[in-house]
Amino acid sequence: MNSSSSQSEHREDEQHVEFYVDAEDTHAEDEDEEDSDYDEEEEELDEDDMGHDLFEDEDEFHDAEEDAVHIMEMGDDIEIQDGQGSQPASPERIAVQQRLINLISRRRTGLLSQRQVLNYLRTSNLGHLLYDENGDEDGEFQPGHRMRRRALDPNRFPKVPSDKGRELMNSGTFGTEDIQTTIRSKKRLAQRIVDRELGIGNRSNRRANQGMMAQSMIPSTDADMIINYDDNVYSGQFSDDGNFFFACVKDFKVRMYDTSNPYNWRHYKTVSYPFGSWTLTDASLSPDNKWLAYTSIQSNVCLAPTDPNDTGDPYTLSLSEDNAPRLGWRGGFGIWSIRFSGDGRELVAGTNENSIIVYDIESRRVLHQIEGHDDDVNAVCFADKSSPHILYSGSDDTTIKVWDRRSMGDGREAGAFVGHIEGLTYLDSKDDGRYLLSNGKDQSMKLWDLKMMYSTTQFREKNPRQHTRYSEFDYRWSRFDDADWFPHPDDNSVVTFRGHSVLRTLIRCHFSPPSSTNSRYVYSGSHDGKVYIYNMDATIAGIIDVKKTTSDVKSLPGTYREFRTMRGFPGWSTVVRDASWHPNAPFIAASALNGWDHALGTVTLHSYNESRLDEGMPRMGTGYDEKLKPVSVGGDDGESNSDYEDEDEDEEFLGAL
Repeated sequence: MNSSSSQSEHREDEQHVEFYVDAEDTHAEDEDEEDSDYDEEEEELDEDDMGHDLFEDEDEFHDAEEDAVHIMEMGDDIEIQDGQGSQPASPERIAVQQRLINLISRRRTGLLSQRQVLNYLRTSNLGHLLYDENGDEDGEFQPGHRMRRRALDPNRFPKVPSDKGRELMNSGTFGTEDIQTTIRSKKRLAQRIVDRELGIGNRSNRRANQGMMAQSMIPSTDADMIINYDDNVYSGQFSDDGNFFFACVKDFKVRMYDTSNPYNWRHYKTVSYPFGSWTLTDASLSPDNKWLAYTSIQSNVCLAPTDPNDTGDPYTLSLSEDNAPRLGWRGGFGIWSIRFSGDGRELVAGTNENSIIVYDIESRRVLHQIEGHDDDVNAVCFADKSSPHILYSGSDDTTIKVWDRRSMGDGREAGAFVGHIEGLTYLDSKDDGRYLLSNGKDQSMKLWDLKMMYSTTQFREKNPRQHTRYSEFDYRWSRFDDADWFPHPDDNSVVTFRGHSVLRTLIRCHFSPPSSTNSRYVYSGSHDGKVYIYNMDATIAGIIDVKKTTSDVKSLPGTYREFRTMRGFPGWSTVVRDASWHPNAPFIAASALNGWDHALGTVTLHSYNESRLDEGMPRMGTGYDEKLKPVSVGGDDGESNSDYEDEDEDEEFLGAL
């Protein structure tokens, strides 16, 4: 999982190449630092000079056909395909294409850096040499050689609704099926409340009625409150009892909130990660909620008490085998994922050294460090929070491996799951010791059943990596082309969910909680600024538009209003990286990279609402700073929100008629 410090914004109404940069690795930055002797003046080469390097004769460039041209290679044969069949390429055209390939596939050719080539291609008329016939605003630049594609089955995508998912929904494992009724949907909740209060039906019916009430209350787009941060929010989660919420921000600080009353949050503590690298990557609460472990891109883990009266500095635990704390990941490794074991005695971590680490907190020593994957381990989790034995790891090598803590000494996995064709970004367990959820860079989320895992022998015999080893897709830089998607021949997942977008950063997914949703749904953040909520049959149950609600002028600090136009805030973009469903109430807290060029961050709280009419105080959509002080009722200049509020009230009144 590589990264860079620059990023590019996507707008559908602009026809240009879009690049995404993940803010979760610093390898590329270090390469730039090592090239300190590279003259900065050479970064600003004249475009005409660059064009001369690419095209020895200007006529070759101007005579290029207007139709899209594919650059394809099979062995030593190069052809040009224009959508009407293939034809032999002229020597001049082949030379031009080969120069482009050489420039792009290498980091630097002569005095040209990769960044220069990319910027030049964005501002010059070279798209016809790189894009397919549908590559206008949706076309994406793909570095390197493009291999000839086989004819793809148009029915290769997973069936929706999923038959397997429907069976799970009918089984009672994931919620309760609705009883056929003539009552209109808007009145069903009220009728169920009346039935519950009157005790109508037998015990089984009352339990089913309670479950239907819980799973019918899906949070809506309109936010109850919006917490604004000056930097990206990378993750945020409620505790298992719902009394606590933490937000990990890119400024190496974790904000802690008392959410025992989900309608009235209270900020009570902020802890820091000393000498972090780039950002905070993950955090995990201990089973008793007394300790928070949080990480950055280095081998140290910070352990902070959640007690508001404990104001001491966090403890620093080194997960390197020599137990020597390191400042930065150089000479060590970076941690992408961290989890407490079910008994709270151990930590398990996934690293950028392709390894899984098991650490004993009491003795402060590494118990196991296993290089169990062929690429970065982006996610780890336990199968059951009540047991410390079975754990999972998900990697950029596209596989999920199952480990038994009691037999990890030999370095062999207990089993494996196969089905993603790009790297894994996150894993979440249902905490029942059986079902697992994963998010992948192939733009899909998958449900797995531990009973269907491959054994170690089966996994090695199938050699599933042979089907995914040569992917050139980089989720930080470009959109995923559905033409590159194919069902993995050895897929042993149960249900595949598609619709959300997993780009730019390691976007997370979760099971919905049993108490507040009857375990009915799975949900994921998305690059398009939304939270997607799925039924278990892969149909969409609801969508929360975080981008829409965070760009509402009345929710923003007053200093932002000067940038508002009749079309809102041009250039405002949102990536929802994480979301957390409250375990006892119909609330979802969405953590996002937000603002112009994703420079800011927000946590938005979305609740179940039958109507957009807002009769309570404070008003829905009120903006707050990180310590929950209002920022949107008047600005620094004393400006009032009354004009915007009157407009909203008029819209709401008309909508209610």
